[in-house]
Amino acid sequence: MLKKLTFTHQLKNLVNEPENRTYLLAVSGGADSMVLASLFRDFMHEIQHSKFRFQIAHINYKLRGNDSDLDQKTVQDFCEKNHIKFHLYTVSEKDRKPENSIQLWARELRYAFFKEIQEKENLEFLVTAHHLNDQLETFIINLSKAAGINGLSGIPANNHQILRPLLHFSKKEIYAFAEQNNIEFREDLSNQKNDYLRNKIRNEVVPILMETNDHFLENFRKSSLLLNQTKDFVQKQIQEIENYLTVFNKDHKILSKKKLDQESDFVKFEILKKYGFNQEEEIPKIFRAENNSSFFSKEYQLIVHRDELIFIDKKEVEETRDEIVLTGNFDLSENQSTINLVDHLQDIGGINKEFEWDFDAEKLQFPLRLRKLNQGDEFYPAGFSGKKKVSKFFRDEKLPALIREKTWLLCDSENHVLGVIPLRQDRRYQADNTTQKKITVKWTEKQLTR
Repeated sequence: MLKKLTFTHQLKNLVNEPENRTYLLAVSGGADSMVLASLFRDFMHEIQHSKFRFQIAHINYKLRGNDSDLDQKTVQDFCEKNHIKFHLYTVSEKDRKPENSIQLWARELRYAFFKEIQEKENLEFLVTAHHLNDQLETFIINLSKAAGINGLSGIPANNHQILRPLLHFSKKEIYAFAEQNNIEFREDLSNQKNDYLRNKIRNEVVPILMETNDHFLENFRKSSLLLNQTKDFVQKQIQEIENYLTVFNKDHKILSKKKLDQESDFVKFEILKKYGFNQEEEIPKIFRAENNSSFFSKEYQLIVHRDELIFIDKKEVEETRDEIVLTGNFDLSENQSTINLVDHLQDIGGINKEFEWDFDAEKLQFPLRLRKLNQGDEFYPAGFSGKKKVSKFFRDEKLPALIREKTWLLCDSENHVLGVIPLRQDRRYQADNTTQKKITVKWTEKQLTR
């Protein structure tokens, strides 16, 4: 049975020192969320801790006419009576509702609202009133989708700063607690309609399952706990395998493609899923892909380079500068000047070896600049005869795709390639014994480590 003591124990299991934390409660006005709000109010009164505080947020979707307004009033009145800060979002015409997927639309809207409040009010945790019956419904939905152990484990009690302290309590226990403690709440009659899959499962499937065994829900509670323990164990094993496969893990993650390919399909999927590659049919393509092929998830770019898989955070790629103008580092009235690239770049593309190039200043068009590769770029590499496309030069040098993307070209104002940093200078612009004004471009170990 749900009691204040067991709730407090559950909250402490979810969060170390809950009395020192801050919370935003999502409250709809239904029995579960109003019980949650009441428990937090009582907990606040009991501990009287200055660092413990919570606020309440409510969404009025305007989907059920006057009933929606009465739900709002119930929550708002509770907050006013108990001096709790109340946040309201009222859906209006500007919030265009989709013709289908109303539930997904509503979920995205409310979580965006909650996140906005948390950031503004500096509230650490979002707390929702999901309970054991919600967990059972989610289990059945995920079972129909072949969701695997993660899906069958259901809704996590603590996930990315979202807490669900009522998750182990049944709907019956919550209703009983509300009645015993005279907690006012509103019943959402739309839940009795079977127009959504979850409602159909709640109203038709679950009652039949409950009839099969008087202890069905309690047994499901125990099964859910065992599934979560199994999931935690599996995830720990997967992490140990990933650590074993990791070749490099500083600026980006590199895994051994050869070793990962020897693992089971399950292990491959679980590891790649962490980086957003969660379409099972795409995974074999990654291991069959040609050298330097790229794959993209929402957050990562995956580059297949020989026997390695390189994961690059797309934010890192998007924030990289495409062009840098080299100004204020030389004086053309002098016979010799120097440009130190360490004054402009933190690194030179992952190949930070020393180099020093001397140019004939009278052959250059200023200002000089650094940029990334453009299609069709070509130059006359020193030490070779004839010209070569920069892209072919990259291939001949066997540069990984990751390094290619980070490699800078030194160019003049007319877009002539003066060199591929730090690998090869263009011989046409080199200084020689006839040069009268010389420009030196360099990257030295002394400046690199200063």
